Amino acid sequence: MKPGYVLSGRYQIVKTLGEGGMANVYLAYDLFLKRDVAVKLMRLDLRDNEAAIRRFRREAISLTELVHSNIVSIYDIGEDNGTQFLVMEYVEGMDLKSYIAQNYPISYDQVVNIMDQVLSAVEEAHAHDIIHRDLKPQNILINADEQVKITDFGIALATSEYSLTQTNTLMGSVHYLSPEQARGSIVTKQSDIYSLGIILFELLTSRVPYEGDTAVSIALKHFQNDMPSVRAFDDQIPQALENVVLKATAKNLAERYQNVSEMKDDIETALSYTRNNEARWKPASSVEDETKVLEPLNVQQIKKNIESDNDKSVSKKDKKPKKKWSKKKKWLVWSLIAAAIIIIIIFISALAMTPKNVAVPALQGMTETEAKTALETKELSIGKIIRRNSTKYDKGQVISSNPAENSSVRENSKIDLIISRGPERGKFGNYEGQAYTKVKKKLENKGVTVVKETKTSSSVAKGEIISQNISGKKKVIWEQTTVKFTVSTGAKATVLRDLTGYTEKSVEDYADELGLVLNIENSSVSDTSTGLVISQEPAANTSVKAGDTLNIVLGSTSSSSSDSESEQSSSSSSSASSSANTFSVNVNIPYQSSSSSTSSSTSSTAGSSSMNTNTVQIYLQDDTHSYSSVYQQFTISADTSVTLPFTLSGSNTGKYKIVRDGQVIAEKTNITS
Repeated sequence: MKPGYVLSGRYQIVKTLGEGGMANVYLAYDLFLKRDVAVKLMRLDLRDNEAAIRRFRREAISLTELVHSNIVSIYDIGEDNGTQFLVMEYVEGMDLKSYIAQNYPISYDQVVNIMDQVLSAVEEAHAHDIIHRDLKPQNILINADEQVKITDFGIALATSEYSLTQTNTLMGSVHYLSPEQARGSIVTKQSDIYSLGIILFELLTSRVPYEGDTAVSIALKHFQNDMPSVRAFDDQIPQALENVVLKATAKNLAERYQNVSEMKDDIETALSYTRNNEARWKPASSVEDETKVLEPLNVQQIKKNIESDNDKSVSKKDKKPKKKWSKKKKWLVWSLIAAAIIIIIIFISALAMTPKNVAVPALQGMTETEAKTALETKELSIGKIIRRNSTKYDKGQVISSNPAENSSVRENSKIDLIISRGPERGKFGNYEGQAYTKVKKKLENKGVTVVKETKTSSSVAKGEIISQNISGKKKVIWEQTTVKFTVSTGAKATVLRDLTGYTEKSVEDYADELGLVLNIENSSVSDTSTGLVISQEPAANTSVKAGDTLNIVLGSTSSSSSDSESEQSSSSSSSASSSANTFSVNVNIPYQSSSSSTSSSTSSTAGSSSMNTNTVQIYLQDDTHSYSSVYQQFTISADTSVTLPFTLSGSNTGKYKIVRDGQVIAEKTNITS
């Protein structure tokens, strides 16, 4: 289909993205919704093929049932001039096969991340009883943000469609085919799991486990040969990660993961330090296939049959009368014998020149130059060089070889080397404000040593990280890094002051300072000044933390008592009870306006917003208060009376000082009960 063609009056073809056996895929532009889409258009030579049409429609039905962030979305289904088409989400990126080729070696963290997304998608399909049946890297797309999308559900079948499953046994790609598919058995969800294990194998090694000259020879290896070890290609691969490959590709269905969720849970912890010493996974019992594997042809028996036929032929010839050979025939025989001798000589010479088998030498820890020299002594040479991060080997040292050490190879073979590029470095990251327990687990899985110290904080919740001693932008070697986190234990407990006599504004400032939730009520009390605290809850000297509630009651009337009367009343009250050592002193604080000429009218206009305010500081000394720190601080806009509480024992004396706008306006010492 040519660029510019408008499909079904809506989708304008831009270019060809790929061609397949059943359909071609194009990049198109949706003229209605103004977006790029992928259009899968059935090939013209198949539009009259009913089986192909059913399969094409089956893909559409499968996709419409699946809504998942890691599965390509379907937008539309239609027909144009008798040709079926499917409109899907366009994923700008590449398939996983190309991604592996361009990015290998891939870090183990990234391998797990990719597989986790693939497994999530397959888990969703299996939840809808849909088996993909053709999982392979070519059907897995990955965009620039490394988000994975599974596509091509063209041969996916519902598990109830057993008849179709049995008749389409070899439609999937043979390199990723499960043993039961290769044998023609019923395909189950575990068949997809086997394919996922092969995909994981390829992510870790950049190759498929089985190769062959024909599809049949590869299929036979899937249920006859043991799965090669990924650690033979790279011995730095954690054993726990190889175990996921081995269990996913177990020949016996009983030994294989029973569902995708099991495999997903296993791979998510495969890189955890808690699994560092995990043993290699082995099946609990010998593999027994559901159907018998056909015995291989007996080559010796065939040879015997051929020889038997030759004997019979000779015996029949022996019965014929012998004839004398002519000179011409004798010459021909001798010519043939001479030719045979020449051929034998050539064969022996060629055999002598055939390369011998040699063992691959131990190359681990060598530099590339040293490895080259060691290989040349065995008549071998360096093949492909793959570089991978390693904490065990320094940069430039050989981690492993392929084929591995002591493998038997022909002389003049090329040996691939995996060479260290040193420890992996990564940006450390900023973890302030995050939960310490989660961050600790994440970093320890990467090999980081985590140290904790605690500190109270009113702004950072308990258990969250306040600070770290490594910059978030710094690149570190995970296994060689130790980080110290300062972790919040919550707000610090504070002893609550006695707030009696505070103004509303002073109480608000105090509550804000401690992070308390303030609740204010008013009460009419004849002997209390207007707007001052007369009671509080919790009581003074109670421990509180940020977020606690402070309830106060403000008086609604003012007192007309003079300083001398208050002191006389207090003294009388004290003498009434000789054991009392707690008493109060009422002090009147005069307001001073900006102009002294208007001071007489100030008290009558106390609430006026146009008037300036005075800042008042009170210093108090008794058994429980220090004269060196401010007892109360507030502002006034009118003459204000305050009550100062004193607690004195024995012969102790008290004193107070009133400072208004920086000037001492009242001070009294030698106060006794």
